[in-house]
Amino acid sequence: MNRWRHVSLVSIALLLVTSCSQSSNNSPTAIASNDEGRITVGTTQKPRTLDPADAYELRSIALIRNLSDRLYTYDPGSTELKPQLATALPTVSADGLTYKIPLRQGVVFHDGTAFDAAAMAFSLQRFIQNKGKPSSLLSDRIETVTATGTYELTIKLKKPFSALASVLAFPGTCAVSPKAYKIGKNQFEANTFVGTGPYKLTEYGTDRVKFTAFDRYWGAKPLNRGVNLQIFNGNSANLFNSFRTGAVDVAFQALEPDQVKSLEEGAKAGKWQSIAIDGSVTSYLILNVLQKPLDNPLVRQALAALIDRPTINERILYGQGSPLYSILPSTFSVSQPVFKTAYGDGNIAKAKQLLTQAGFSPQNPAKIQIWYPSSSNPRRLTAGFLRAYARQKLGGILEIEPNTIESASFFKYASKNIYPATLQDWYPDFLDPDNFVQPFLECPTQNFDEKTNKKLPGCKDGSSQSQGSFYHSDRMNQLLAAQGKEIDPAKRKQIYADIQTLIQQDVPLIPLWQTKDFVFAKKGMSGIQLDPLQNLLYSQMRK
Repeated sequence: MNRWRHVSLVSIALLLVTSCSQSSNNSPTAIASNDEGRITVGTTQKPRTLDPADAYELRSIALIRNLSDRLYTYDPGSTELKPQLATALPTVSADGLTYKIPLRQGVVFHDGTAFDAAAMAFSLQRFIQNKGKPSSLLSDRIETVTATGTYELTIKLKKPFSALASVLAFPGTCAVSPKAYKIGKNQFEANTFVGTGPYKLTEYGTDRVKFTAFDRYWGAKPLNRGVNLQIFNGNSANLFNSFRTGAVDVAFQALEPDQVKSLEEGAKAGKWQSIAIDGSVTSYLILNVLQKPLDNPLVRQALAALIDRPTINERILYGQGSPLYSILPSTFSVSQPVFKTAYGDGNIAKAKQLLTQAGFSPQNPAKIQIWYPSSSNPRRLTAGFLRAYARQKLGGILEIEPNTIESASFFKYASKNIYPATLQDWYPDFLDPDNFVQPFLECPTQNFDEKTNKKLPGCKDGSSQSQGSFYHSDRMNQLLAAQGKEIDPAKRKQIYADIQTLIQQDVPLIPLWQTKDFVFAKKGMSGIQLDPLQNLLYSQMRK
């Protein structure tokens, strides 16, 4: 369900295009960077919508994040929740089904409407009932949302879910004015926004968006008078050139590794600033446990031993990522480098030993196809590297065959038991470890023979089936259910340790890297920060 469908965002996270010698004749009319003392941010990403109930792409969510307030939020550099429109973390009933949330007083929407529990309940009900792209984040979990006091919100769940507060930090769950929006399936307002955040939307066009500081904002006022977002509509070469020539103050999303490298060199020479921040977007090699030879766990473990993450990071990502050794990014304190401990990097001796143990030899090699979407240059290069690396190091005992297909078809067929292995990226919806394990590993329905009703290997229906690994484990299902109910951090940490150990043993996927995010800013700019969900924070920027 999550961000797999936005495969182009993989390129957006890591890539830019071609060289600076390309023409910029098609760039939009430049917004003067000194326009009313405002800040100009350049990007290639044109938002599809500004309706929080329907926004599920980074380019839209990033804008809503800056225009809105949610019940909870994160400080830059931290994955610890803090109240925003709420005044405290929820009070949870003993059965884990009822959440009571106290709300902030003295808040008004951009249209002057007063904020209260009824308005917050309206906003969350609309998110669920309008059935936009992200609606299942709440509809799958919430039974009712009601105002049980002027400034008290009560949420009742269908089943215990310990990560609810993290979901309520997702930008789409922000407060919106009941006077400006309607509840009803597909009743969306794509071109406007009326919330409670530090900025009001003052212009929304095809190549530019303007934010202006909201003079009635309840919290800390922005450190600038407003932000002009200049959109280059996918033409990253124009973004690159516009930043180098000073037409924009800040460049963020999206730059190719070679262009990031060029701008980093310029920053070292003192021409501008380069800000690099560890992100939470992760990349994996997903292994289909139903297809030969990957149905043999020894072969999956051999692949895990073969992977040389530092070399991939250096040669393919130009050092613009971090090696990943767990299904969980290192931004979580519960993340443990279990794959590094068990397999290391480029452990050729172990890979050969495991493949030999599985019955393969140079005369009878294991053959594995690795598929990837054609729009992703890093995955193309990674697949090619793995083929060459296996050929060079393993003496013919393993043959890797890269294959590609256009993005829409790639994700359409991932759940159809067609691909033996796939290279995929993951963009989290909310910052809780749950969002990195449940979508890959949960399988409530095991395969079975309909004639004999006997259990068969693999997943018939569930998250692991939809992502293409078809992994099924009763023990994993128990652990996933336990972490979803557990609120105690210490106990939850132990559950995640058990989950990571089981993944390292069963290897339904192999973690590869997590991203680094790069922002480039003119000299004299300050307050350039990203939140843990990769959103550039406008209100802290100043010249």
